[in-house]
Amino acid sequence: MERSLAALLVCVFGVTTGEFVLAGILPAVAGDLEVSIPAAGLLVTAYALGMIVGGPLLTAITAGRPRKPLVVGLLAVAVAGNLLSAVAPGYGVLFAARVVTALVTSTFFANAIVIATSAAPAGKQASTVAKLVFGMNLAMILGAPLGTWIGEAFGWRATFGAITACCAVGLLLVARLVPGDQPVTRSRAFGEFTVFRNQDLVLAIAITAVANIGLLMVFTYLAPLLTGPGAFAAAAVAPMLLVYGVGATIGNLIGGRLADRALLPSQLGALAVLVVLLVALWASPHPVVTGLLVFAAGAVGFSVIPGMQTRVLTTAAAAPTLAIAVNASAYQVAAAFAGWLGGRVIAGPGMTSIYLAAALATVLGIGLSAVALRRDRVRVKQSVLR
Repeated sequence: MERSLAALLVCVFGVTTGEFVLAGILPAVAGDLEVSIPAAGLLVTAYALGMIVGGPLLTAITAGRPRKPLVVGLLAVAVAGNLLSAVAPGYGVLFAARVVTALVTSTFFANAIVIATSAAPAGKQASTVAKLVFGMNLAMILGAPLGTWIGEAFGWRATFGAITACCAVGLLLVARLVPGDQPVTRSRAFGEFTVFRNQDLVLAIAITAVANIGLLMVFTYLAPLLTGPGAFAAAAVAPMLLVYGVGATIGNLIGGRLADRALLPSQLGALAVLVVLLVALWASPHPVVTGLLVFAAGAVGFSVIPGMQTRVLTTAAAAPTLAIAVNASAYQVAAAFAGWLGGRVIAGPGMTSIYLAAALATVLGIGLSAVALRRDRVRVKQSVLR
């Protein structure tokens, strides 16, 4: 199992780096292809929309397919998409390449989670998810900065070339190390959408979409928050992003273990602590305190991710892959909404108010999590009475 998990982790790292790295090389892409920065920024929007729309649809279409060949095929598309990005002769081809790559990302990630958790020991599903999410953390704190450095040193096309190589290595590792006898549920295309009649599943996905808005809003505008009200120098932004990423990595691994023991109670506790941290950031009197709070917010905010993924898995036994893909889309919707809402807050109350708006959004996530916990406890009580 460990070798299989390691192979999937390499793939998650490569694919996710391809998503994150564009922010670091955006000016170079815009300059080389002779388009404006806003036009280049649409490449990020296109990737997000590709995941939001394409993930659930492609997952539904491929429902019931053997998982290993499917994952290998999805990775082959990711390799081709990143390679096309590296050699794209113009903006239109690059735009299309990013969309194609995005279309397979959610479906790959969903199948990778199902493969990993299906082989995990009982009661270890959340910590197994955390190990896969660790690949995303590495992409944030290592892959994106390294890809940006490659772009600065050798050109942005070299960045996509390196991502292509990483995804290709991951594909070969999956082909060699992941067992081919993964269980699948035979079903018709789009037939699995009936799983969303399950109110617990819908609630679990809603929690992902709502509870993450606050932290995503702060992360989206972290640079101006630090250099503006935070009084940090511009040169300190990159190290602070690293601090945030290290916190997220540690929190993710710890959160997986906590969710294995008590999923919803640990999620409620973490979200409550996050609210306190966000308010503390709003009132922070000193850059050193702000730095410590950024680390803590990254750790606590990411500690809930493994539990959220596991909750979706456990409430969607009939169609876990589709549910995870839709959950990934919900996270992307949260990211898009967080960017929009943060912009409205800046235009209205002002930059510092983002922390308070983020805290309020997180409170809504606490409310939904409390509803889910209450439903579980009522169900347990009813089963005991029977």
